[in-house]
Amino acid sequence: MSDATLHATAQDPDDFAVQIADQVESFLVAVTEVAKGDEPDSAVPFLLLEVSQLLLAGGRLGAHEDIVPDERYEPDLGPEPDVDELRENLARLLEPIDVYSEVFDPYEPRKSPVPARISDDLTDVITDLRHGMAHYRAGRTTEALWWWQFSYFSNWGTTASATLRALHSVLAHVRLNQPLEELDGLDTDQAAMGDETLEFEAGKVMVEEIGAPLGVRPGK
Repeated sequence: MSDATLHATAQDPDDFAVQIADQVESFLVAVTEVAKGDEPDSAVPFLLLEVSQLLLAGGRLGAHEDIVPDERYEPDLGPEPDVDELRENLARLLEPIDVYSEVFDPYEPRKSPVPARISDDLTDVITDLRHGMAHYRAGRTTEALWWWQFSYFSNWGTTASATLRALHSVLAHVRLNQPLEELDGLDTDQAAMGDETLEFEAGKVMVEEIGAPLGVRPGK
């Protein structure tokens, strides 16, 4: 299935596969456009919107019964497209807020937060989504849905959720006029958090300084 026929009129817009593929494609296109840096003033709100919409598609995949591929072995798709340039562009665009802290599994006790990067997370998600889209465009719809569902549970669902929390936090700090230093956000008594991690956290967000260049404005 080529790009030209991806949204052919013969496809039923109410079909589950078409709706998931449309949302995946929308996310891929949108994040790629944001990474170009043409509109830095709207980067954070736009990414928040796109990640939120993608997670709706992920939730639908998660609630769906297990999807079983038509073939026992996944067809070879060849080398994965390079995402280094995309990652670097996002890192430059989001530099003031790129690093944040994340707990990988909230149900594993005594796990300490670790540094993560929004730019890494977004390109990680894109890699998973592109893999499924390659199947979809080749006409292997069931294979695409299987991959998107499997990788939602194993990787991109968790990664996108963490990214969403980070983006939401940036906007919340700005809109509520609460610079990070005025909050009780960091627990510096956590022994597992080293000085480097705390440095990342302390320096990642100065809301009143990053509000304008990243497209978010402090509240009144």
